[in-house]
Amino acid sequence: MLVGGTPVARYVLAPDLDGKHGPRPYLHPVRTLAGTRVTDALPADHVWHLGASLAVQDVDGTNLWGGRTYVRDLGYVWRADHGRIVHTGWAHRAADRLDHHLEWRDPTGGVLLTERRSLAASALPGHPGAWRLDVTSTLTAPAGRDVTLGSPATNGRPDGAGYGGFFWRTVAAEPPDVFTAALDGEEAVNGCAQPWVALRGHGPDGGAYTLVFSGLGPDDRWFVRTTMYPGVCVAFAFDRPATIPAGTGRPGHYRVVVADGTLDRATAAALAEPQP
Repeated sequence: MLVGGTPVARYVLAPDLDGKHGPRPYLHPVRTLAGTRVTDALPADHVWHLGASLAVQDVDGTNLWGGRTYVRDLGYVWRADHGRIVHTGWAHRAADRLDHHLEWRDPTGGVLLTERRSLAASALPGHPGAWRLDVTSTLTAPAGRDVTLGSPATNGRPDGAGYGGFFWRTVAAEPPDVFTAALDGEEAVNGCAQPWVALRGHGPDGGAYTLVFSGLGPDDRWFVRTTMYPGVCVAFAFDRPATIPAGTGRPGHYRVVVADGTLDRATAAALAEPQP
């Protein structure tokens, strides 16, 4: 994907991965306009973390996140429950916008959900060191069946591990700073419902970056990690399952401002505001 002729992101449509890693389309590498890389993929600590992607660990019992599955009273267990998220057709392709159809499939290939997804990269007028990624997604349940989304937290993990949704695994030379308009630090931000979250760090080349995330839905929460690994997730089922009723869609619009440099709270707040 390009912003003003500058390459900022690569969309990996059909990765050739072991099924245990939750194969799915993902963005990686994503870069600032100055070229600092701000995503990580296939890291040794969590091989199934794939740049920026949409994935949920429990979709009616299918693990579409990758890795071990959290089972109540047992903990993490390797199970033959991995599905995959598959591109099924393009609606639009351009250097700055991609729009396509996908299927979220169970281990046998059965369709759990269908999805319409668009990704758009755009410049931010007045902010020459920043650009914005917009990801719009609608997950639709089959006509005859409700679909339930869950997480390790809803399946019994007690420590705020409600991950699963739009997840961004970043890369940082050391634990990054995370903050909102009113909160600072992983412990305070994880699980909150603040309108935006900012992550400040340094990429592999030493370049400073700031990522500003927004786009929580009414029942979504922020899942955040900075010490174990650096990542931010719009979590669909942070502390209770989410249900997509039969034949209906679950819309989402996730925005990430990718900026060079270390931004302060006021600047991050201004960039988080909707832009034309």
